[in-house]
Amino acid sequence: MAGYIGSVPVPQATETRDVYTATSNQTTFTTGGYTPNFVSVYLNGVHLARADYTATNGSDVVLAAGAAADDTVEIVSFATFEVSAQTFTGDVTASGGTFLPTGDTAAGDDAAVGYAAADGLVLTGQGSTSDVTIKNDADATVMSIPTGTTGATFAGDVIVPDGDLILGSTAVTSTAAELNILDGVTATAAEINLIDGGTARGTTAVADGDGLLVNDAGTMRMTTVQTVKTFMTAGLGTPAIVFPSNWASPTNNYTSSDTWSKGSLADDDYVWFYLVNSGGGGGNARPGFGGNAMLLYGTAATFNGAAYTIGAAKAGQNSTQGTTQNATTVTLSSSNGSVAFTPGDIGPTNDVSGISSLQTNIRSIDGGTNGTYLIGAPTASYTINTGALPSGYGRWTISETITGYNSADADSVFGGGAGFTTFSSVNTASVSLFAGDGGASDGAAGAAPGGGGAETNGGTGASGAAGSVRVYHV
Repeated sequence: MAGYIGSVPVPQATETRDVYTATSNQTTFTTGGYTPNFVSVYLNGVHLARADYTATNGSDVVLAAGAAADDTVEIVSFATFEVSAQTFTGDVTASGGTFLPTGDTAAGDDAAVGYAAADGLVLTGQGSTSDVTIKNDADATVMSIPTGTTGATFAGDVIVPDGDLILGSTAVTSTAAELNILDGVTATAAEINLIDGGTARGTTAVADGDGLLVNDAGTMRMTTVQTVKTFMTAGLGTPAIVFPSNWASPTNNYTSSDTWSKGSLADDDYVWFYLVNSGGGGGNARPGFGGNAMLLYGTAATFNGAAYTIGAAKAGQNSTQGTTQNATTVTLSSSNGSVAFTPGDIGPTNDVSGISSLQTNIRSIDGGTNGTYLIGAPTASYTINTGALPSGYGRWTISETITGYNSADADSVFGGGAGFTTFSSVNTASVSLFAGDGGASDGAAGAAPGGGGAETNGGTGASGAAGSVRVYHV
């Protein structure tokens, strides 16, 4: 530093001085360059205040009022300087609120570092691949925020003390060991979303297609209700038949035609359908027979949407024979094959215990245990067999004969009773345990459901009662 005696001071600063002789009313003076805010201006030796001139473009200085001719204008500009590798023992304050440290690789890696009481420490990167990168003392990346995103990528483990993890506004109370139970879950994104916001169903039924999270030998997997049911059936065998506790107390008793809905029942809940035809009308010398009966057992899903038709009451006739019955029918929905079921006329000798043809009127799609009057056989066909007839009854599902005629008891368990007749000096009617009794005297109508009309001696026989459909939830 020329002309200076002693050690050269650090840092160094220089100044540039330009002197002009003004013309009349001259306001603009062009310098050799300056840094804004590092300029002093003198007019005839008098230092001007900042309000008396403008110096912002780094080249021109413009006076607020024009100079007089031959005035001397002197402009002094000062060079800026940088401090490198300095140690500060006190606080360092940046009045602009932001530091701009230069990156050590490329100009585009500079980062803005700011601090405000409301915002805390703010890092704003300007890199092309990563806005902000935090490294450790081994120059290894610990965390990076990719450019244009709001999420951070952690290169190593993220350690959160127990009880300190909060998702949204909800604290996670599970321990790491408990969360590790889900380790190795095999599931699609849609299946995993079944867990998101999950609410306990309580007593609400689940459908076969609902997802379930199961523990498969230590690995959690997604599956469906139907898959679990199939697995359980294969492993545990066919579920046992469940019989109504009292055939005289159905859940529903239908006397007019309609369509059946399972309502709140689950698809795999089981139900019984008990069908009774109308009783036959009586003649002038013979009774009307009782309505034939049929028992059907299956899942609520099988019967859901089934249409049922109730056999209407049947008038008698002035003939030596009684009339036929009006059928009661249950027809499954088209999705279940549109299969129709009507009580069959299997004949008196085939409607007793141990006769295989009785299966025409007693059908099941599942089996497994014994019940009152009926026995469910756990075989591939799930056949329901009949046990011993209750005392005083000689038929299960029909009453196509007359009490005492051919030494056979015509009283029926499920079928309607035949009407009164004097044929062969019988002078009586037959009854039913769960359906309607036959007309009990000359000219008496049968009782609902399915009771046969009595004969009318020498006239038109009595009418047979309408049938019904009864349903039991078991």
